[in-house]
Amino acid sequence: MTQSTYQVRTMKPGDHDTWHTLWTGYLSFYKSTLDNDIYAATWERLMSDDPHFGGFVAVDETDTPVGLAHYIVHPSTWSPKPYCYLEDLYVRPDLRGGGVGHALIDALGERTEELGCARLYWQTQEKNYKGRMLYDQVAEKTPFVVYERWL
Repeated sequence: MTQSTYQVRTMKPGDHDTWHTLWTGYLSFYKSTLDNDIYAATWERLMSDDPHFGGFVAVDETDTPVGLAHYIVHPSTWSPKPYCYLEDLYVRPDLRGGGVGHALIDALGERTEELGCARLYWQTQEKNYKGRMLYDQVAEKTPFVVYERWL
């Protein structure tokens, strides 16, 4: 398939099963698993009307999701406008490099502009070389190192 074959749209209830498969693939890529209650809670939030928590899917010509993007919009202490964090981005492995990820990031960029955000940002593992090839084309790599403390 060519890049132009894919469309990006917001997630809808009928996407659940394919979304679940895609998100499981994303988590597997990062060697992670989540309990079923987290899947259910995340899906419920994605289907809510909350403009600060949402998701897009890239779909093929049969309207089947082949990639996903989850985002969170939040206030910032550095700007009067909110920021948008692209928390999860995943494309089916057999379709990577074909423009699906780029289309998802572009769609989210448009959404963040609609929401009045000042910034769209995300993080990835250093070893995610294929993803970083895309990210280097569509954004600026920052010098920040991420630390986390689980509670």
